[in-house]
Amino acid sequence: MFDTPAFLAFSSAAIAGAMAIGVAFSGRRLLAHRLFAAGMAVLAVESVFSGSAANALLPDQIVYWQKWGFSALALLPGIWLAFSLTYARGNPRETLTRWRLMVWTAFLAPVGLVVLFWNTLLVAIDQSNSGYHWAFGLGLPGMVLTLLFLLSAVLVLMNLERTFRASVGTMRWRIKFMVLGLGVLFAVRAYTSSEVLVFRLVNPSLQPVNSVALLVACLLISRTLLRAGHFEVSVYPSQSVLHSSFTLLLAGIYLVIVGALAKLIGVLDGGATFHVQAFLVLVALVLLAILLLSDRVRLLTKRLVSRHFQRPFYDYRTVWRTFTESTARRVEQGELCDAVVKLVSNVFQTLSVTLWLVDDKAERLAFIASTSLSQAKAGHLILDAADAAEVISALSRHPDPVDLDASKEVWAAALRRSNPDQFPHGGNRLCVPLIAGGDLLGLMALGDRVGGVPFSLQDIDLLKAVSDQAAASLLNIRLSQRLSQAKQLEAFQAMSAFFVHDLKNTASTLSLMLQNLPIHFDDPSFRQDALRGISKTVTHLNELISRLNLIRQELTICLVECDLNELVTESLKGLDQVPGVDVHKELRPVPKLRVDPLQIQKVLTNLVLNAREAMGSGGRIQVGTTQRDGWAVLEVVDNGCGMSSEFLQESLFRPFRTTKKSGIGIGMFHCKLIVEAHRGRIEVESVQAKGTTFRVLLPLA
Repeated sequence: MFDTPAFLAFSSAAIAGAMAIGVAFSGRRLLAHRLFAAGMAVLAVESVFSGSAANALLPDQIVYWQKWGFSALALLPGIWLAFSLTYARGNPRETLTRWRLMVWTAFLAPVGLVVLFWNTLLVAIDQSNSGYHWAFGLGLPGMVLTLLFLLSAVLVLMNLERTFRASVGTMRWRIKFMVLGLGVLFAVRAYTSSEVLVFRLVNPSLQPVNSVALLVACLLISRTLLRAGHFEVSVYPSQSVLHSSFTLLLAGIYLVIVGALAKLIGVLDGGATFHVQAFLVLVALVLLAILLLSDRVRLLTKRLVSRHFQRPFYDYRTVWRTFTESTARRVEQGELCDAVVKLVSNVFQTLSVTLWLVDDKAERLAFIASTSLSQAKAGHLILDAADAAEVISALSRHPDPVDLDASKEVWAAALRRSNPDQFPHGGNRLCVPLIAGGDLLGLMALGDRVGGVPFSLQDIDLLKAVSDQAAASLLNIRLSQRLSQAKQLEAFQAMSAFFVHDLKNTASTLSLMLQNLPIHFDDPSFRQDALRGISKTVTHLNELISRLNLIRQELTICLVECDLNELVTESLKGLDQVPGVDVHKELRPVPKLRVDPLQIQKVLTNLVLNAREAMGSGGRIQVGTTQRDGWAVLEVVDNGCGMSSEFLQESLFRPFRTTKKSGIGIGMFHCKLIVEAHRGRIEVESVQAKGTTFRVLLPLA
């Protein structure tokens, strides 16, 4: 015969084990499936050990089963932490990689404690006065193991919260009861663990609480398992772990209250009621969390305030601020559309929001983002060319939102087929055209509203404003892309002009050589000149290609501590021995700074070569170093031809702009990239017919 605690433990173990087997042998083999099955199996095994301990009569038997229960407990943190990082995530492998240290610690630390300190997990057995025969004192390893489990429970709750908050629409509907079930389970386990830590006892009265929590969790989770696609949801939570975490706030409040209650009861000697009081605090916080996360409760609260306190249903300033913050930094069409459908879903409490865009030829509608449809499913719902053309033509003449379920138009029926509702009582479906600049850019379909509430005039007015702003943002992105393409085409045309010019000269040289080759082939001096000409042509082409490669290569710098004066001296070796041009150095003491020596030498070499090409015979180049206001200054001064102010302002640091006949305008562009990569800057002073001064400023700190 089993007493009540043992019966609850074995019952919860049977249900959790059956759920683990069902998920393990389901059709899919995702990582989240395996982790969930493993986690439920370990919970089932732990419940079996707890039931065996509750059913035992002798102290040694109870201690034996309790220790095995701790062994199962040691496996839970790692498994469930890994599950919370992979369930419903669009990038589970990447997330696990970022958290790998934490996950491995959650796996290895508890197991290591059990293996190394098996005999000291429980150190004492005392008779209990609470109706149960035994309570077990914890040794230090047992305390540490319980603390690790408590921390992992909070982390699991935080990750599940992040997943839930990042989901929208039907994605949130699919995973809601999985998150609630595990939330109840780990919230209760956090409560029982905090009790163990406060009293340093494993009280048998807490075992039925864990069993009931597991039963309730299995009941809630089973509802999620019956919903199709719950393991296939892909959400991408923010990288921030602790920022605005509701779970962390509730956990902190609960632990502070429990600590205060423990102190107070210790003074008043009211320990008999502490368990009840702490449990009531936990239940109140769990209910508060459930209410705050409920879409229906939030909707009813907003309607209650709007109806009885004479306030608008929407806080328009908050909605508009949220919209602008969510879309302002979206520079890609897909990113913007994802942000828009999530925002509309949250603001209007609509689970299904789908956005379709008109193609460039205004002949088709392309799926771009949705809170309910996957890319694969949307592929089967795309309208054919005839239906799409009719929809585009009708909505171009109808800029206001349309009730699809009430409309009798043929094109409305086509849109209903491509935007199916997920719930039989989800209210009416709306279609909102996205029009900007007089053109239809796309349409947004809304359906499956929480509670099946119909859209009011206030809803439609705000929705129209949001859609107009979204259309304007889409138009800006498209115009920006066209401008970028035009600039790229302009740059390509300029580059092509330089290429054609150089290649034309090269081709003329080779053509002349080929014409003379049959006539002078027997002349050894001609053959030598021909070989030198070919070698020079190949070298010229290689230099041209290498310069152009500087534009498309990613600039990487490797910072090391260097002496700037030594770099200058090394760079000028071999450059200051050309007849007709004097190179003078004026190197003042400069503190060592962190730079990439090779890249800085490229900058100096390019500046000196440019200065030399700007001067005739008798020119003078001065290279100097100094420090000024926290900057190391490298200065190159020449007395050459100089540059005009227009060229300095508009062309100097732009690619393909040059004053040299043989150049293509890449050198100064590359120098600017290198200096800015060091968080420095270049200053230029130039006067035509007098000379130019370049100053490279590099930060000392």
